[in-house]
Amino acid sequence: MERSVLMEKETLSNRVAWIVGWIWAIIAGGGGVWYLWTKGPWMLTHGWFALCSGLSACPLTGQFLKRYAGVRMSGWVQIFVAALFFIAGKIALERGL
Repeated sequence: MERSVLMEKETLSNRVAWIVGWIWAIIAGGGGVWYLWTKGPWMLTHGWFALCSGLSACPLTGQFLKRYAGVRMSGWVQIFVAALFFIAGKIALERGL
């Protein structure tokens, strides 16, 4: 059987990025939702940055972008963007923004 051109080649790197993305999404996204639920959504809190970080790392976000926006993002790029959200949140909250 011949593999379809549209099917991505599964590599160890892709699998690791997928697993890391889901772990990050569950921990950071879930923690962000929990923090917003307990502290409220109206102030700039760790919850917003954690939620955005979790959403950007989630593999479903990459699939959504690929399907509906025509943009293909690597799993590692998603994790990098998630880390940027995390760092931006730490900087913003440290400076009291």
